[in-house]
Amino acid sequence: MAVPLTVDTDRVRREVAVQLVSDRRAEWGQFMTPAPIARLMAGLFPSGSGSECRLLDAGAGVGSLTAAFLDRCIAGELRFRRIHVDAYEIDPVIRARLAETLDVYRMGLGVEARIHDADFIRAAVDVLAGSLFAESLPRFTHAILNPPYRKIRSDSPERAFLRSVGIETVNLYSAFVALALALLRRGGHLVAIIPRSFCNGPYYKPFRCFMLRQAALRCVHLFDARDRAFKDDGVLQENVILLLERGGHQGDVRFSRSADGLCADWTERLLQFEQVVHPSDPERFIRLPLSEFSARLSASSRFRRTLCDLDVEVSTGPVVDFRMKDDLRRMPEEGAVPLLYPAHFRDGGMQWPKDGFRKWNAIAHNGRTERWLFPAGFYVAVRRFSAKEERRRVVAGVVDPAAWRAPRSSALKTTSTSSTGGGRACPNPLPGDWPASLTPPYSMKPSAPSTGTPKLTPRTCAR
Repeated sequence: MAVPLTVDTDRVRREVAVQLVSDRRAEWGQFMTPAPIARLMAGLFPSGSGSECRLLDAGAGVGSLTAAFLDRCIAGELRFRRIHVDAYEIDPVIRARLAETLDVYRMGLGVEARIHDADFIRAAVDVLAGSLFAESLPRFTHAILNPPYRKIRSDSPERAFLRSVGIETVNLYSAFVALALALLRRGGHLVAIIPRSFCNGPYYKPFRCFMLRQAALRCVHLFDARDRAFKDDGVLQENVILLLERGGHQGDVRFSRSADGLCADWTERLLQFEQVVHPSDPERFIRLPLSEFSARLSASSRFRRTLCDLDVEVSTGPVVDFRMKDDLRRMPEEGAVPLLYPAHFRDGGMQWPKDGFRKWNAIAHNGRTERWLFPAGFYVAVRRFSAKEERRRVVAGVVDPAAWRAPRSSALKTTSTSSTGGGRACPNPLPGDWPASLTPPYSMKPSAPSTGTPKLTPRTCAR
């Protein structure tokens, strides 16, 4: 049963939203938490009691997350003899409403609360670095966060501050989580709602390693709908909620899913940690298998090799069509080579050329375009972007040189990605364990036999 709200934080959140400047909201990553999601997040903390609770809410907004946590205390699900809250909020408009929210709990629950108008990153780094000028902060027992979302430039002050305490990351949201985790006591719990993007990719590897080294991953909640968690703000983002225990022994991971914070379609199952993070994976990717079959597939020892192990390279097509308009051709002609877009993919192969195609089927092969061509041969072209809601997330097609009449060259557009063997086309036949892929659009021209080297022209190459 949902714990009743003491403060109508959704009403306050909507009132404040109309007062905020849109440019500043984007700059500061201000997307405040709806009450249903706040209750869901607060509900992930293990029930229990203790002598003292020290709660951190970094990027507190109007206090929705703190209010949801304290409502669980009022309901008796969390019992502490003393509760102290440290809330960080730099926006003066929001901070005034945050103070009103916390005043309700000061009077009704006897909560001790401090509101900090300081930059959380600088304040936390000062504490962790032992600065003489650092404000006094306790080691927290609990932290609850909806951190701001904004990229951190490599030459920014924030990046330098973070590096000074051993934290390397590329976004404010992961910086907030890492710092909050570092400020927890051993055995303390952190709940955060953050984009799913940290789960893989090289840029977030240092953050993943830091998080999994410092804490045990207890729960992951995935929102199946990208447009409903923060629908009032029009945010289209895959989000997850994490429950971490600082210094805890890693065990199984509770994995749950729902479309939104109302959780009417809630599903849940227990995963072995090895299904989520493979022990032999140096990248520490966090895998969220959506079914029992995908969990078994992910854990299989047959899928442990990297593209480097297979001597396969990946690139996005380098052809940027709007910059090469003079060289584009609607249909094949002498002196041109095929240009492949995702729309040319069909039934695992390529339908080329396409009559009535609103894009281009070919590109001229000349001195201006030569550098963007790939050697003719076998490739696997993969559509670079796909929506979560699509039935097939990976859409690919084989580029077979035999399909082109005596091909000379081909080109690939930026919306495609390709994998090739060390800068070469893949052999024919392809080894059964060698997946080569090329991202469209490619450009290839069927033409008369030529002594020139057949090439494939990518619009953009993925590096």
